[in-house]
Amino acid sequence: MEINADTSVCIGAGMCALTVPEVFDQSEDEGLVVLLQKTPPEGAEDAVRRAVTLCPSGALSVS
Repeated sequence: MEINADTSVCIGAGMCALTVPEVFDQSEDEGLVVLLQKTPPEGAEDAVRRAVTLCPSGALSVS
């Protein structure tokens, strides 16, 4: 699984960082998504999929 985050679409809601803080963070200046890991740690795949679903702007995807 590879995680993709589009900062041009992100609105800074923070659902990703709240759902999987070991994978997502938010930038200090604009609050936009910061991808900490391109691939999730073992066992976090379901949580990453949940974060993708919860993202209100559709800025997150997995492939």
